[in-house]
Amino acid sequence: MSENLFRTLKEACSEADEKEFLSSPFDGSVSYADFFNLAGKYASALQSCGVEEGDRVLVKTEKSAGALALYMGCLQLGAIYVPVNPASTAHEINFFVSDAEPALAVFDANEQTSVGVRSESIGPGGSLTSIMSSMASKDSSSDRGGTDVASMLYTSGTTGRPKGAMLSHRALIANGVALNKIWGFEPDDVLLHCLPIFHVHGLFVAVHCAMLSGSKIIFLNKFSVTEVLESLPKSTVLMGVPTYYSRLLSSEDFDSSVCSEMRLFTSGSAPMTEQTHAAFHSRTGSRILERYGMTEAGIISSNPLNGDRVPGSVGFALPGMEIRVASDGRLCEANENGVVEVKGDHLFNGYWRQPEQTSDALRDDGFLITGDVGNLDKDGRLRLEGRSTDLIISGGENIYPKEIELCLDSFNEITESAVIGVPHHDLGEAVVAVVVTNEYFSLPKLKDYVELNLANFKQPKEYLLVSELPRNTMGKVQKSKLRNSYTALFERNNESH
Repeated sequence: MSENLFRTLKEACSEADEKEFLSSPFDGSVSYADFFNLAGKYASALQSCGVEEGDRVLVKTEKSAGALALYMGCLQLGAIYVPVNPASTAHEINFFVSDAEPALAVFDANEQTSVGVRSESIGPGGSLTSIMSSMASKDSSSDRGGTDVASMLYTSGTTGRPKGAMLSHRALIANGVALNKIWGFEPDDVLLHCLPIFHVHGLFVAVHCAMLSGSKIIFLNKFSVTEVLESLPKSTVLMGVPTYYSRLLSSEDFDSSVCSEMRLFTSGSAPMTEQTHAAFHSRTGSRILERYGMTEAGIISSNPLNGDRVPGSVGFALPGMEIRVASDGRLCEANENGVVEVKGDHLFNGYWRQPEQTSDALRDDGFLITGDVGNLDKDGRLRLEGRSTDLIISGGENIYPKEIELCLDSFNEITESAVIGVPHHDLGEAVVAVVVTNEYFSLPKLKDYVELNLANFKQPKEYLLVSELPRNTMGKVQKSKLRNSYTALFERNNESH
């Protein structure tokens, strides 16, 4: 098999040229042939803008067929695709640009952004779209592959500074091929795609799985209960996050009749409660397949397609992936908790220009320290018990408290802060800021400041004012005490309304 991701995907769906690839309410119908023709035109347009093999192309756009074709055009040209959340603020974008040093930044046509490097836009009226429309579609593809970087995704670290995780052609191919096989994808599958396409789940896991079988994708702009209910009878696979399923269950129209053609529901990016598992099975007769992954490793483990899907478990290691659990420098026994470590071709190349962070994340024998706490049973089934970091997963998004705390602490009227995640009926976890303030504090001014500096999904849902933060004898803030104190915060809010 080729170790060039573009060639691998194109060859896998070579017999599906005239078949419908994307069907969306905002882009209409796009065949595989038309999609690759569009990707080739974007590759030519990028080249005309001075982008060369190995250059970074930073992309901040809304979800569209054109944005997906731009990704494929980057792969074809051999450039490194760097997608960022379209909700990112100007402050965050300036950091990404200064760190990644892209040869080109691409935005939506309606966005006016000055970032200090050449920038173009896509969509109706977009400058790059205009250039693309006049170009011939590029036929050839780059010889890059194997260990060469195909894409770089930013993931926030516990230091608060986002890190660029470099994902190679080999890693993305290995993960995609393994998932395509174990999840039983066939050419007649129809994937219902509601996920964003700026991170691993929506861009790589979902899109690559479908393309490797020449399958069709119903490409929705975002998750909407109404649109999903309309599309489910025409679909066979849905990939989602727990929030999607809890919202579907809240609709009286969601039952087994709309799922009659569905063969697979997957969930990831956050733990799913046993109550949601049970309610979903009771309502539809289907069991959700949970899996476990992270930006640096793609999907690590999965419950089986055929066999027991155990609530609370994230299943077995993917083909080609090794999982072990370690504590205090030794391997743990079966069912003993420790930190999950993984190894395989799926792993990233390291963090962009951060050799110390890379070294801290990897053992000498090549195992990645995930930071997640869990255990393996005697059969190799993995259960996750918590996180060794303070990572918050809200609505499927990874949020690191340190980044938010740095923002809060830079506000003049705050003395100190602690950010925690607490249970939320819809989001899984909600971001809560516990702050100590001075006498001049103004909550509206703080909210305005946070809105200016942090993407919407990172902004606290509640601000709690306290006289001091709980600390241990070493002076470290005891976030566990805060979480315990406010664990029913949103439950109380719901009852009071």
